[in-house]
Amino acid sequence: MKKKPLTTKSGEVRPLSRATVRSMRPAAKALPPKLVAVLPKRRAGQRGPQRAPTKEQVTLRLDADILDFFKSFGPGWQTRLNDTLKGLIEKR
Repeated sequence: MKKKPLTTKSGEVRPLSRATVRSMRPAAKALPPKLVAVLPKRRAGQRGPQRAPTKEQVTLRLDADILDFFKSFGPGWQTRLNDTLKGLIEKR
């Protein structure tokens, strides 16, 4: 029996059934040993090194109306707030 491709004709990943996921093999068994040897070794859920400069986590108190304004545009409000502050610095 031929397996269905994991992607649609448009390149989108199709929804996977439990049977499809169960039939998948670990990368170490499916890939050539030379390739597995050069792949990064990480535990499940462990992030790799960041490619962009790291940001610093801070605690910041903002007025509720400012926070509501940025959140009103939906997800990504922290990035928008960061970009707005960067714009202010660049204008100086």
